[in-house]
Amino acid sequence: MASKLLRQTLTKTNRTAAIRCFFTAASVASPSEYEYPTGITMKGVKISGRPLYLDMQATTPVDPRVLDSMLPFYLSRYGNPHSRTHLYGWESETAVETARAQVAALIGASPKEVVFTSGATESNNISIKGVMHFYKDKKRHIITTQTEHKCVLDSCRHLQQEGFEVTYLPVGSDGLIDLDTLGKEIRPDTGLVSVMAVNNEIGVVQPVEEIGKICKEFNVPFHTDAAQALGKIKVDVEKWNVSLMSLSGHKIYGPKGVGALYLRRRPRIRVEPQMNGGGQERGIRSGTVPTPLVVGMGAACELAMKEMEYDENRIKGLQERLLNGIREKIDGVLVNGSMDRRYVGNLNLSFAYVEGESLLMGLKEVAVSSGSACTSASLEPSYVLRALGVDEDMAHTSIRFGIGRFTTEEEIDRAVELTVKQVEKLREMSPLYEMVKEGIDIKQIQWAQH
Repeated sequence: MASKLLRQTLTKTNRTAAIRCFFTAASVASPSEYEYPTGITMKGVKISGRPLYLDMQATTPVDPRVLDSMLPFYLSRYGNPHSRTHLYGWESETAVETARAQVAALIGASPKEVVFTSGATESNNISIKGVMHFYKDKKRHIITTQTEHKCVLDSCRHLQQEGFEVTYLPVGSDGLIDLDTLGKEIRPDTGLVSVMAVNNEIGVVQPVEEIGKICKEFNVPFHTDAAQALGKIKVDVEKWNVSLMSLSGHKIYGPKGVGALYLRRRPRIRVEPQMNGGGQERGIRSGTVPTPLVVGMGAACELAMKEMEYDENRIKGLQERLLNGIREKIDGVLVNGSMDRRYVGNLNLSFAYVEGESLLMGLKEVAVSSGSACTSASLEPSYVLRALGVDEDMAHTSIRFGIGRFTTEEEIDRAVELTVKQVEKLREMSPLYEMVKEGIDIKQIQWAQH
């Protein structure tokens, strides 16, 4: 359906111009081949064409096959899935339940344990606030980490304002928690342990299976934010022993605005709903289920199940090409987070003697970020990198490269070329780098204060 609509569009417009709009500026070898007649200007920034996209942790493009599955539920099968008196409602309900089964299959769960939400942020809020509010008479303590997504940290701070106690576990320089420390922090009144499976900024994979075993030993519910893990690494709710898991559609080439919450049935975990309404999704998440979005998420999960291994091997090659390409040309490049326990599509690098904001602004032809999209408006260094013990000046220079299913070798090569060029340009203007090249240890310099 999507490809048919695209063909119809191309017959009505200039074919070359229409196809060009899907190109990324940096994926073409010669600048003259991708320059727009007048360029693109947005938010005061002018570039010759659309930048190449390497920000896959922020969001992924919708897979055309996912879009194909969604379109009928916008155009002809538009019934409310909760309408039980006619065909339109029945077919939408069937589609929703099929999608529920597709999501469940990818994580090794029962479809009855999957609740659809608006995204991982809502799922995290339901998990953390919902569990602690339900068991508030006996459980007043929650454990999480210093490097969680902002919505988890803010939910915990909200509970602190209500009188709950929160322990924020530190992480090592590799971004991983210490399992012995976790075991020591669990108390009789601990109501939940919440640890992200794959970190959104640095891509490290926490030892979730081992965390699950500790939580099972102490009979404490375990919640994990798996938005960055779903469809990228093998997820198994039984092996991980999770009680709750937050999932997102737009991180796995599905649509924005939809997510899911895994809620274990045996042993049963209970939550207090965060929203009141018509009692949809077993009363846990009231509101009309958006059929097209849910269908899209289900299709994305089914594709991920089939193609995860292929995607991982291909993306791993692209990540190595990117890292080796940069390190062969410039020094002072630091990989943030563990390289051994890492999702291959996330490469977070810091560049010594370079000012971070200047580097980002100089990379106008590459869509990358300096950290989480939810905190990118802040000029403060990443709290995740600070938790790793990264020096403030290096934390300020971090760039997160996100590689995905549709990233090409040409785009990686272009990203290497542009990144190296910009880093070298900024270092030429850096007096600190000049001093380092002359053999001066700048850490031993006593700077005068004025």
